[in-house]
Amino acid sequence: MFFCFVEILFSRYNDTIHSMKFGEDYFKELKRRSKQSRVYKKYQLIGLEIAKALHDEKHKSLYMKMAKEGNAQKLLWLAKNIADRNNIQNKGAYFMTLSKELKVKLQKKF
Repeated sequence: MFFCFVEILFSRYNDTIHSMKFGEDYFKELKRRSKQSRVYKKYQLIGLEIAKALHDEKHKSLYMKMAKEGNAQKLLWLAKNIADRNNIQNKGAYFMTLSKELKVKLQKKF
């Protein structure tokens, strides 16, 4: 009888330890997945591509907003054009300057 009680107690202890390890792994997995970016809309993808092309990851939300509100394809073309140039030190700032000029030209056109 005593042996049966010890066996039951030991099995519950193992189940508890196993569930704790599972819980830790689960929370680690959730933490890892929360750091990954998810793209739900086309303008988000284009904003991320612009940020990668310009090597300016910290302003990716700005580029997403610009792609949402403006002509996303022209902005992407402009970013890739700037990315190909080697003589520009701050590609993000240069992109912003040219995108403002492009926006002004498009507004005057219409």
